[in-house]
Amino acid sequence: MENNQQLIAQCEAAAKQWLSPSFDEDTRKEVQAMLDNSDKTALIDAFYQSLEFGTGGLRGIMGAGTNRMNKYVVGMATQGFANYILKAFPGKQCAVVVGHDCRNNGRMFAETVADIFSANGIKAYLFESLRPTPEISFAIRQLGAQAGVNVTASHNPKEYNGYKAYWEDGAQVLAPHDTGIIEEVNKVKIEDVKFKGNPDLIKIIGGEMDFDYMQAVKESMVDQDVILRQKDLNIVYSAMHGTGRHIVPMCLRSWGFQNINVVPEQMVVDGNFPTVVSPNPENAEAMTLGMKLGTKLNADLVVATDPDADRLAIVCRNDKGEWQILNGNQTACMFYWYTIKNKKALGQLQPTDFMVKTIVTSELIAKIARANGVECFDEYTGFKWIAYRIRENEGKRKYIGGGEESFGYLPYDKVRDKDAPASICLICEIAAWAKDQGKTLYDLLLDIYKEYGFQKEAAISVTKPGKSGADEIKKMMEDFRTTPPTEIAGSKVVTIKDYKTLKQTTADGTVSDLNMPTTSNVLQWFTEDGMKISVRPSGTEPKIKFYCEVPVAGQFDGDYNAFTAKADARIVEIKKSLGL
Repeated sequence: MENNQQLIAQCEAAAKQWLSPSFDEDTRKEVQAMLDNSDKTALIDAFYQSLEFGTGGLRGIMGAGTNRMNKYVVGMATQGFANYILKAFPGKQCAVVVGHDCRNNGRMFAETVADIFSANGIKAYLFESLRPTPEISFAIRQLGAQAGVNVTASHNPKEYNGYKAYWEDGAQVLAPHDTGIIEEVNKVKIEDVKFKGNPDLIKIIGGEMDFDYMQAVKESMVDQDVILRQKDLNIVYSAMHGTGRHIVPMCLRSWGFQNINVVPEQMVVDGNFPTVVSPNPENAEAMTLGMKLGTKLNADLVVATDPDADRLAIVCRNDKGEWQILNGNQTACMFYWYTIKNKKALGQLQPTDFMVKTIVTSELIAKIARANGVECFDEYTGFKWIAYRIRENEGKRKYIGGGEESFGYLPYDKVRDKDAPASICLICEIAAWAKDQGKTLYDLLLDIYKEYGFQKEAAISVTKPGKSGADEIKKMMEDFRTTPPTEIAGSKVVTIKDYKTLKQTTADGTVSDLNMPTTSNVLQWFTEDGMKISVRPSGTEPKIKFYCEVPVAGQFDGDYNAFTAKADARIVEIKKSLGL
């Protein structure tokens, strides 16, 4: 009780600072209402902490408070970011790229960001309207800017918005810059923020960057001849109310595809996402309208981008002609398999080529790469780590693709974040290649399983909102570390990897070091029968996430449903073992 009273007092003190004239009238009223309410839950959630840069940057529910997305939190973050940029590049005329997606308040936040940078003497390249996340990353490199900001909450519900900070390589910030920016942000008081912009230092950009980006995307192409033979591939595309609405059809046409159909209801820009429960390509419900149109038009495949067009979803026809949604791991496997197989067939594969995946992504990918003599690096969750690996090898080795289980992929190195427009073009090329042989994407997936073995992956998210939820998640991770499972679903745990301590422990007690660039709050358990279970708190949402990878013993005979049922039964056992 005493601790709770201390927390309330701390939050009240923080909230009262937001009653000063530095804040607008609407904000002051919202804060005063929280202070006046006898139920302090909303006050605590809004003020118990300040939003910090996680694996996806700054992200939160919109509203008043230090733990909310609003122009003041965005303003203080930008002022701190500006201070850091000026320290990092002394005496240089610095520049940043600023973009936003379709979310409510996105344009207002982006203009606020551009104003503050310009007021600090930093040139701001502000996109004229909403643009895909990968195009922001591309523009930073193309313009030689020192940094960038994209106002987006990716696939989160409509109540959210966010702020992704990028560095000069076009990737989201890593150490030491992430902690350096946070330190500067923490020093900033609202009265320090220079909100009044300098119009002379704000340059609006748009169509010319779209063209350059579209040209760059073509570098992802493996075999244009196959596209030209199958230029009438019947494609249905949905922008999910977001930023892919113009650029994706443009890129597909530039590759040679001519039969592109769009889901009209979802091409409308709307931050309330009226046609979906959640604008997340991981949710099958979000693909309903696309599949409906695909059925009407007898389409070969249905593809979609999330609101900021960094992630994609793919729906293809199964052996019965019904729609089959591919999960993120299946999509990634197909990208890796096709790229390696066809670069090799065309004589394009080089000994210095490499690919990247994240540690929670399917081990089947590493198996495919190893079998073909291609090195596949394992990195932490968050595409900034794939970008890190590209940068580490720049000028020495050629990056030919990388991705993660959460529907994100990057097939070339001109961008340093997930790139759905480029990935959609490549998956349509793969579909064209399959059709050229009388097959579908589904047939190719079965071919991969026949060659490399069947397995299924499942992601389980446990949501724990607010301060109490954050405490619960912390306790769960502590318990898993102090009392790790010795068996999962009846199979003995033979290896534990703890990325917080960077130690690997085997069942016989042998301890060795994990070779990673830094630590991360992730645990992995590997079992005797080949399962891999990873657990980590989300860096952007109030969730703890479990990633299950379940191989099915025996030669895959093409019966997808039977093998899936076996894997599903094991996943149920895993959940029971972990108390989920």
